Amino acid sequence: MDLSIIIVNYNVKYFLEQCLLSVQRSMAYLKVEVIVVDNASADGSIEYLAPLFPWVRFINNAKNEGFAKANNKALRAVCGKYVLFLNPDTVLQGDTLMKCVDFMNSHLEAGALGIKMYNGEGKFLPESKRGFPSPLAAFFKLAGLTALFPRSPFFARYYLGHLNEIENHEVDILSGAFLFVANEVLKKTGGFDERFFMYAEDIDLSYRIRQAGYRNYYFADSSIVHYKGESTNQDSLHYTKLFYKAMDQFVRKHYSGSRSFLFILLLQTGIGLRASVSGTVNLLRQIKKRIFTNRPNK
Repeated sequence: MDLSIIIVNYNVKYFLEQCLLSVQRSMAYLKVEVIVVDNASADGSIEYLAPLFPWVRFINNAKNEGFAKANNKALRAVCGKYVLFLNPDTVLQGDTLMKCVDFMNSHLEAGALGIKMYNGEGKFLPESKRGFPSPLAAFFKLAGLTALFPRSPFFARYYLGHLNEIENHEVDILSGAFLFVANEVLKKTGGFDERFFMYAEDIDLSYRIRQAGYRNYYFADSSIVHYKGESTNQDSLHYTKLFYKAMDQFVRKHYSGSRSFLFILLLQTGIGLRASVSGTVNLLRQIKKRIFTNRPNK
């Protein structure tokens, strides 16, 4: 078996339908198994999709077990040389799977592969390639400096904005929306850490793959569409809080002592600055709205 694809679904049956159609087009000339784990969707996902895709194995969870646990359940049953963790709101190109397999086969030092991702409007998603969440990188992101200087090798180190997105690169962190991993690597590192909150599972697994001595690659020779990408929500304060929680968990697991203290301090400072800026912007918008609303007609 060349490849095992694991997709976790929750109430997005129409996105998943398009995803599976794209997988079907892309898996030509490869031996592929596809496992969909449904986290107790209320939209009739399995009833709708199972007759349309009889070659897909569906696992129906009695309750929503979350992203990490659902992926790990399927991971225990796969037999492919490579494993692709794939989000249901993605669409692959016809050459995506073959090109990824060829790249991994020719780069024996590679532990995992991420890919160039675009949102539904055709905009490049910066989470396609990321650096390690160092204290400064996390602070710059939370404080909004990464967004202000998206190409800076200093301020944009979290999204590696200085690296050209149309070229292949060795990177640190890959996105869980499309995470292509050698099965033998996963047997050494284990799957996703089920204790992690949203936005941290892929960071933690990418980190452990690097710690095990393998390389992670950003692959630009093919691309996918990721409709509900992380970047669509990253301007909200809610997203900022989720990111803070994710980084806090990552720090407490992998760092210790003074470095852990510094990291958490910078995280707290960053989220404070972001909240202040967000509050000021909202206040100015309200003032502007009132001024124009109360302006007398000529």
